[in-house]
Amino acid sequence: MREKEWHTYEMIVNGLPQRVRYRMGTVEHLFLPLLRRLRELQHCSGRRCIVFLAAPPATGKSTLAQFLAQLSCTEEGLTPVQALGMDGFHYPNRYLAAHTILRDGEEIPLTSIKGAPETFDVPALAAKLGAAREESVTFPVYDRRIHDVVPDAVTADAPILLVEGNWLLLDEEPWRDLCGLADHRLRIDAAPELLRDRLIARKVQGGSTTEAAAAFYEASDAPNILRFAAHAGAADEIWRMTADGDFERM
Repeated sequence: MREKEWHTYEMIVNGLPQRVRYRMGTVEHLFLPLLRRLRELQHCSGRRCIVFLAAPPATGKSTLAQFLAQLSCTEEGLTPVQALGMDGFHYPNRYLAAHTILRDGEEIPLTSIKGAPETFDVPALAAKLGAAREESVTFPVYDRRIHDVVPDAVTADAPILLVEGNWLLLDEEPWRDLCGLADHRLRIDAAPELLRDRLIARKVQGGSTTEAAAAFYEASDAPNILRFAAHAGAADEIWRMTADGDFERM
């Protein structure tokens, strides 16, 4: 079996320089065909198009969205794509600290489940997406340096807006109604055990012990991964992340 050929790319992700790698065949046979389909979709509609990229934690969706946007502006004949994150619609920390949710018969602060579907302002996200189809709008971003939301941080004005996040296709209220706001829906699936290993490794690289990283995974990440798998929602196309971090269409 022929060994995969990988290529390393220099990128800016979440405001920080990063070196990322993708398999050359995946770029040629998966990423570029997607961008060509989106070009045709936008051309036929004659207006701004909104694309959802939904994936569980640790699939590299933010980096992938940024890479697709970069690729759309460097490859000839493609329509520019702008990558936007759903995380800007987290409720601000002050809101999370002041509100609670009932879980397993216990009232807990929203801060303890930050990142779960209940910690996002879904009506605000829906209103912004609806407006973005008709005009250029400002989007909030989630700043990982201060771990909070920055309002009106970027202007969404490209012909194709690629919005990425965990819960965009979630088949639960109030998320379910978002689906109709997208012109194309891409979902990435991954084996839970693969995500577990990646998330724990990420925490350890950040300075945590293996024991602390595993405990955090069980308390925070695991419920979100299982919820995504159980209620991921329908998509126009589905990709799968493989054990080596590559992607393939299902």
